[in-house]
Amino acid sequence: MLLALAQWLAQDIRTFSVLSYITLRAVLAAMTALLISFMVGPAMIRKLTAYKIGQSVRTDGPQTHLVKAGTPTMGGALILTSIAITTLLWADLTNPYVWVVLLTTLGFGAIGWVDDYRKVVHRNPKGLSAKAKMFWQSIIALVVAVYLWRHASLPAHTELIVPFFKFLVFPLTALAFIVLAYLVIVGSSNAVNLTDGLDGLAIMPTVMVSSALAIFSYVAGHAVFAKYLGIPHIPGASELAVFCGAIAGAGLAFLWFNAYPAEVFMGDVGALALGAALGVVALIIRQELVLFIMGGVFVLEAVSVMLQVSYFKYTKKVYGEGRRILLMAPLHHHFEQKGWKETQVVVRFWIITMLLVLLGLATLKLR
Repeated sequence: MLLALAQWLAQDIRTFSVLSYITLRAVLAAMTALLISFMVGPAMIRKLTAYKIGQSVRTDGPQTHLVKAGTPTMGGALILTSIAITTLLWADLTNPYVWVVLLTTLGFGAIGWVDDYRKVVHRNPKGLSAKAKMFWQSIIALVVAVYLWRHASLPAHTELIVPFFKFLVFPLTALAFIVLAYLVIVGSSNAVNLTDGLDGLAIMPTVMVSSALAIFSYVAGHAVFAKYLGIPHIPGASELAVFCGAIAGAGLAFLWFNAYPAEVFMGDVGALALGAALGVVALIIRQELVLFIMGGVFVLEAVSVMLQVSYFKYTKKVYGEGRRILLMAPLHHHFEQKGWKETQVVVRFWIITMLLVLLGLATLKLR
């Protein structure tokens, strides 16, 4: 009832004065999500600690991580709660894109929650099986892909745009678009999940990328700006800036508790959801390749795991014993094994992400 009242008040306020501006609501969304997380965070951490919902640490990982065992996890629920409440308060709920991104995020969050719950509550180290996890991720991604294809009103809304080239676009058939959408959503979800292995490593790049996507969303939804910058005009896409603002605010607040030494981990419930959120926003505004650039750290982390596993299996088949390309995968563990401190890896990956985000933003004009 309180949420319904708050939503009614927010909708009423938005019909008047400057609060009808999307840019202001995006800022207010970031601030609201930040405050909600700050207020709820300490109590949630205490509850997770009391219920002994602690992180299990892989024994074959870096030995310095053994001290993290027992640290409360599933903190991603705090992020998703803040994002959901904030989006419902400040976004235009008549906009279908708002519901697409919100439901996709919560859907992937539910998958992660089941996985985390089985691991930490039922003490099942495997959690949700890889096949089951991929099955449900695929179902959600395919439903979203089909919806976006059917909802597209212009050919430009389904074209693949190549960054830095003004007129280089690739028209996509229904099958090609659905496959691309599937790969973007599922790929980004799992890439963020693989990156979430050090204190603060995944959440700050998520904040930076979501902030950049807020700019892209606003521009794509603005007819004049979109025409001037030579990108497809997606009516209604500007409202996604509010959602991205909520991600940024909730993420910054979570970083307060997740910074080294972390008081709480986000778990799969947060990582899978945030990755999917970034993927579906980029998909709607036709900036999949820009997401690939800005989320370069996520991409490298995912590729490092795929290469490590593939090479190990190949060499085991050929030579009788598995060999590794990296000292340890994902990539951040490789640098730890090389002697980098955890905080060094994290901050340096943040710096790389900042540079990649600036490069991604540059594609708005450099064509």
